[in-house]
Amino acid sequence: MRIVVAEDAALLREGLVRNLERAGHEVVAAVADAHALLTYAGNCRPDLVVTDIRMPPTHIDEGLRAAATIRVAQPDIAIMLLSAYVADAYVGELFDPTPGGGIGYLLKDRVGHVRDFLDSIDRVAAGGTVVDAEVVRQLVRLRRADGPLANLTERKREVLALMAEGHTNRAIAGKLFVSETAVRKHIGNIFAKLPLDPHSDRRVSAVLTYLRGSPST
Repeated sequence: MRIVVAEDAALLREGLVRNLERAGHEVVAAVADAHALLTYAGNCRPDLVVTDIRMPPTHIDEGLRAAATIRVAQPDIAIMLLSAYVADAYVGELFDPTPGGGIGYLLKDRVGHVRDFLDSIDRVAAGGTVVDAEVVRQLVRLRRADGPLANLTERKREVLALMAEGHTNRAIAGKLFVSETAVRKHIGNIFAKLPLDPHSDRRVSAVLTYLRGSPST
């Protein structure tokens, strides 16, 4: 697999390159800013981009904006966001349900093992979606219900938010003080009301629909 790595911290960038190359991948470019990322993504046509969110010159969201630009211009390129922070901007563009490369969003300090990271890279490269549970929890707190979510009752939105946080049906039942049967019924109704991707797991597709909701103001 051909990969472009974008990370302004030199030690981390070199560590990513070494681990990716040891896993048999070809790192066609390793860059330190978003401008270079866009240049090499356009010229090298990689299979996957691994990018930090905050990069020079402002260290705010250059990497995230570059990833969103790549997603629109070259949707077949898979993207792995690897960051110390959770950013709410551009989630809609990055998690767009149209066909294209996979998308991943991992927090650096929660990647426990290199093997786990490489497994996530493989899943994203294969067209899958990998989102750290902590990323989901923080995004859920920043989202409000609109669009297709407006068709759900408040209780169903509560169930969907807990699904997005990674809770099982039993855990959701415990948090809402209802039976698992009631939770399964709510989830069935959620699946029926949301425009889910027929080619994806319905639970994952429902969660992604939730995350694509407009940010709170």
